[in-house]
Amino acid sequence: MGYDDVIEKLGDFGRYQKKIYFLLCLPAIICAFHKLGNVFLIAEPNYRCMLPNEFENATYHLNKSILEKNYPWDSLHHRYSSCDILVDNKTQPCEKYIYDQDVYGYTSVIEFQLTCTRAYLIATSNSLFMVGVMIGSIGFGEMSDRYGRKKTFFISLVTQVVVGVIAAIAPEFWTFTIARIIVGATTSGVFLVAYVIGLEMVGPSKRSIAGTICHMFFSIGYMLTTLFALYIPHWRHLQFALTISGVLFLGYWWFIPESARWLISKNKISEAKRLIQIAAKCNKVTISDETLDSLLVSSEEVKNNGKESANTSVLDLFRYPNLRKRAIIIFFDWFANNITYYGLSWNTNNLGGNPYLNFVISGAVEIPAYVFLMLFLNVLGRRNLMCGCMILAGIALLLTMAVPKDQQWLIVTLAMIGKLSITASYAAVYIFSSEQFPTVIRNAGLGAGSTCARVGSIIAPYMNILTHVWQPLPLLIFGSLSLLGGIMSLVLPETLNEVLPTTFEEGEAFGKKIKVVPSEVEPLNVISVNDKNVPEEASNGTG
Repeated sequence: MGYDDVIEKLGDFGRYQKKIYFLLCLPAIICAFHKLGNVFLIAEPNYRCMLPNEFENATYHLNKSILEKNYPWDSLHHRYSSCDILVDNKTQPCEKYIYDQDVYGYTSVIEFQLTCTRAYLIATSNSLFMVGVMIGSIGFGEMSDRYGRKKTFFISLVTQVVVGVIAAIAPEFWTFTIARIIVGATTSGVFLVAYVIGLEMVGPSKRSIAGTICHMFFSIGYMLTTLFALYIPHWRHLQFALTISGVLFLGYWWFIPESARWLISKNKISEAKRLIQIAAKCNKVTISDETLDSLLVSSEEVKNNGKESANTSVLDLFRYPNLRKRAIIIFFDWFANNITYYGLSWNTNNLGGNPYLNFVISGAVEIPAYVFLMLFLNVLGRRNLMCGCMILAGIALLLTMAVPKDQQWLIVTLAMIGKLSITASYAAVYIFSSEQFPTVIRNAGLGAGSTCARVGSIIAPYMNILTHVWQPLPLLIFGSLSLLGGIMSLVLPETLNEVLPTTFEEGEAFGKKIKVVPSEVEPLNVISVNDKNVPEEASNGTG
């Protein structure tokens, strides 16, 4: 299309694009702070009932004889009860708790008393945060398409900082949780919009690499979260520190341009030409106004090109047997990848050993996963890479059940192999699924798939509290879902170097030995929305 022709003359990834792209990658770090900081903000420490004769400053640790005398034995979990005490050999519910602050410090669980019968509120808070992420991806995505990328980015950023500070001073649990829901929504606005601005400036040949590199910045934020949590033991101070770093990006207003591609789509040609000329000057190339006029496509032409897709919905996929089968498998893959990715990211406290080290390793393994993806996605093929990584993740996680409890290092190792593999497959599923849907339904199909993914991340916190039932159960569930998704996806057709379908008829015949006269197919331009790579048609943020 017109702007891609301009990019060819401007340079796929020139000096100007690199500078702006790097600046736009940095906000991914603060989004990681908010998405993963809950591992420490709402960490559940060990706790026990306060005994009738204890003082307020009593410590958590007791010797075995006192435990045997004062606490009932929980045979199901093989430990002394945290929620009851023995008084005259009779079990009574706990009235006050003593917490072990040696590992996580003073967390919100301690302040808001999220213990025993209220422990489910930990998972509820995390789940509602992801509801906010899903709402934000839809709302801010729509806003960015209607009012502009730059304005939406700064509205999201300012809201994130203000409401993040409110979360730090919240007087009670529900105020804190509602504030975090809003912060969750803004992470979609900040990350998604910055990501789209950056990738809309990059040429088609560089977009998959540029998109993957941006996710590495998210992984850096993932690991830096541990540093904040390790040296800031009070949850309120930690929430404030993770939030206030967003102020640094308010200065972007004077450095980050509006997306020229968006300006063209809104027929703001003169402003787009001004930005293109600034980029050309920085890249040391010359593009005349006459050349730009001949290359740029008016918004009216863009609208006409999109008439067919505007009249379709995701339900149309289910009218065709082959498309229906592929859509169901792809939607399950999104769900399985998302619930496993976030389930493993939030489960590091339950793996045993040092939770801070586990968390750093969990973030660090994402870097080689993305490097592997960049090197082999166009070599092994989309299907082989995604299915192989999902199956490997499933096997590694299921093997944790066979590891003795005293071999914590091996459990952590297998869990991290699972995390590395699911990170690679999660990135691949965006590209692979985008190429499975025909052009006329690609946007709606990816929006539906991304919604299935958000359902997975909403459920994930409740999976992790199943450790109270049986320690390996969450890893068993994540491993089973990943393995099942990988095996099911083997029946999907490979898309590498294939002419992608445009119409429903071509989509139905894709991967089958049926000859269909293809309509004119334009090359698929891949950008990224909501943490992963998706086609350009999906840049409205429906994921």
